[in-house]
Amino acid sequence: MASFLSFSAISSAPTSLTTLRTRPPTFHFRNRIGVRCSYAEAATIRDDLKSATIDVVADIKTERVVVLGGSGFVGSAICKAAVSKGIEVISLSRSGRPTYPNSWVDQVNWVTGDVFYVNWDEVLVGATAVVSTLGGFGSEEQMLRINGEANVVSVNAAKDYGIPKFILISVHDYNLPSFILSTGYFTGKRKAEAEVLSKYPNSGVVLRPGFIYGKRRVDGFEIPLDLIGEPVERILRATESFTRPLSSLPASDLLLAPPVSVDDVALAAINAVSDDDFFGIFTIEQIKEAAEKVRV
Repeated sequence: MASFLSFSAISSAPTSLTTLRTRPPTFHFRNRIGVRCSYAEAATIRDDLKSATIDVVADIKTERVVVLGGSGFVGSAICKAAVSKGIEVISLSRSGRPTYPNSWVDQVNWVTGDVFYVNWDEVLVGATAVVSTLGGFGSEEQMLRINGEANVVSVNAAKDYGIPKFILISVHDYNLPSFILSTGYFTGKRKAEAEVLSKYPNSGVVLRPGFIYGKRRVDGFEIPLDLIGEPVERILRATESFTRPLSSLPASDLLLAPPVSVDDVALAAINAVSDDDFFGIFTIEQIKEAAEKVRV
């Protein structure tokens, strides 16, 4: 399901003009700017002088993405994918910059912090999208706070700063018994989803993957979840026509919902960042379709 990721803070908004603090203006660059300048000396100086043309092209990155929990399993994959697409990336997480060496790591602005206490001016100003991978397990109180409250705080901060898009990595809608779905983990996730779709009705994105596999780093060790997830995904997709009738059975999709590659989740998030027509709730199959659009 979801990985153990950092949860991070929000400043209360001013309530009167006397307490209003000046917030730096937010700029969203979405176009490649080209400037062409032409210059020619007077004909009286040199009759045969041809006009000289100077082409100046300014390469401005079209997107600036903030990844919450960017040093975690899913978050780091999103940061890596964003960098590969030329997107400027800021990661906010409690653990900060990853310790392992990699070229893409050097291209991310790593901010160490907690969404409940961070100075959002250091993170959100100038961003065009926020991607949240916040979530985890623990006690009921911890799960409600990490999966729910942390994301609600982040959504409202992004909205307050005028960020045009918010993408939430949530969890598959499992057909589990109600006493399981009412636990803090699922309750928190659905609360976060509701906040995203409420504050961003025409641009908010909720990705609902099932089991996410890939090479996960824990305390310096790499756990190859893809050795399990990848073959299971292939088997389930190959036998989908036979197993589909079983999907209505209670809790059946714990076994029958196909695992999703962490790279597919990351690419689907990148597709959400760049495609203004991409919003709403996306299932496992739709996540893979979105990933293919970006991969191609």
